Amino acid sequence: MKLSNSATLVCASVFLAACSSTPHKPPPVQPAPPTTTTITGTPSPYSCSYKASSGNGAFYKDDGPMADFPANLDQILEPIPRWETPHKWANRPYTVLGLSFTPHSQIDGYKEQGIASWYGRKFHGQKTSIGETYDMFQMTAAHPTLSIPSYARVTNVKNGRSVIVRVNDRGPFHKGRVMDLSFLAACRLGYANNGSAEVIVESLMPSDAPSDIIANANVAVHSTPAPVSNQPRPIPVAESNGKVFVQLGAFSTQSNAESFKAHVARELDQDSDKLSIHSSSNLFRVRLGPFASRSEAMNTISRVTGEKNIQAVISQ
Repeated sequence: MKLSNSATLVCASVFLAACSSTPHKPPPVQPAPPTTTTITGTPSPYSCSYKASSGNGAFYKDDGPMADFPANLDQILEPIPRWETPHKWANRPYTVLGLSFTPHSQIDGYKEQGIASWYGRKFHGQKTSIGETYDMFQMTAAHPTLSIPSYARVTNVKNGRSVIVRVNDRGPFHKGRVMDLSFLAACRLGYANNGSAEVIVESLMPSDAPSDIIANANVAVHSTPAPVSNQPRPIPVAESNGKVFVQLGAFSTQSNAESFKAHVARELDQDSDKLSIHSSSNLFRVRLGPFASRSEAMNTISRVTGEKNIQAVISQ
């Protein structure tokens, strides 16, 4: 290992002191300088203006923002799109609340318009679908089918504000909602107080993406996007001691089940307190219930997803 001149002198002085007949105390250990991480991003043209108010009905339970914001909230940068390898597991087809989703296999010029919501402190610090820690004060978002991680431009139709977010989570699963943004992203778009807004979501191609990905994306931008599979599927329903539970997912590890439970909780609103994890046969099943009857269970799912033709099957 090559030492600097100053480090060489320090080592030499310590060595000479050790050889002296008079014992000397070793020099005090200086704390290492803090490790700095270079954040790639650009300043946002919008400040986050938010005034917490009670009784406005915009937030569910404790999902509103914290009372104290970070001091540097307006200095947090918007991400610059860069190439990131798609997550191995989070881009596979999946089913939630009886609806099946097929994530995009690549960034392909995706564009859609619809209602965007946001999620806050109730999920602050929990894991996203790709295992990262959700930070409501960063410029991130959740989308049901965009490749993750990836980047998107989100524009508020009402006021014309536009921000760039890094998509690192799955959701929302409500019919008619196209994206869940972090609190900061929603605040900069000007709809944090309202809870939701009509937006335009456009996927962004990083300039450093592999050449074959860029070539395929350029073709896809001018073509008709492939249809997304979001047709309802039968939902397993378990009956135990006269009570009905809806099974939303089964996992081999409790951590994955806990993460999935947290994602689904923000879709269920007032029904999230019915979520639980049942362990049996080396599986951790995320269940919703209990309900008095199967029809009551399916009415709850239909209300959340907006689909009225979801059917139930008995879960063995």
